[in-house]
Amino acid sequence: MKLALALAAVLLVAACGSDSGTTATDPAGAASPTAVPAAPGQVRTRAIATVMETGSPELCLGAVAESWPPQCSGPPVDGWDWTRHEGTYQKSDSTRWGQYVVTGTWDGTTLTYEDAVPGAAYDPMAEPSPTYPPPSVEHTRAELQDIADEVGRDLPGAQGASVDGRRVLVDVVYDDGSLQDQVDEQYGEGVVVVVPALVDSE
Repeated sequence: MKLALALAAVLLVAACGSDSGTTATDPAGAASPTAVPAAPGQVRTRAIATVMETGSPELCLGAVAESWPPQCSGPPVDGWDWTRHEGTYQKSDSTRWGQYVVTGTWDGTTLTYEDAVPGAAYDPMAEPSPTYPPPSVEHTRAELQDIADEVGRDLPGAQGASVDGRRVLVDVVYDDGSLQDQVDEQYGEGVVVVVPALVDSE
């Protein structure tokens, strides 16, 4: 009788261990990025961005509140020196800010400064107009709005998302291609277009 009970206990433990191993495996989930990717080389801001310092320099890649001084936040900028940009920024008490196209390296959390062009000296018309692939799956506007809400909340580094015609545009800090691959797999190619604020320098 004791031998039978011991054998049953061993079988029960083995079965539980087998179930646990099965449910813990999720290859699809493991492949999805959970953090903002790092860049393999030099990057620059896609457009003019605000560098703001209220204690340490930050690169504002999202919305900027139109107050005085303006209010915004973003990833830290390592190596930024205001003395190299005299005459190109504004100051209110201890707060300093200016608009620049910034170049540097990106490790996923911090931009290490290398160079900056003041916004007043930058020609945005030099940037080519974006082109987007046609969506492979058609959605109603309500469905697209639901997708925009989801990716704007869940995609690593998302700064916001909006419906643009037949697709969703989602602004992110940086994409090495993995974020676009993720939304293509989840929603269909061309349904969601990832628009990074930091782009690889050519």
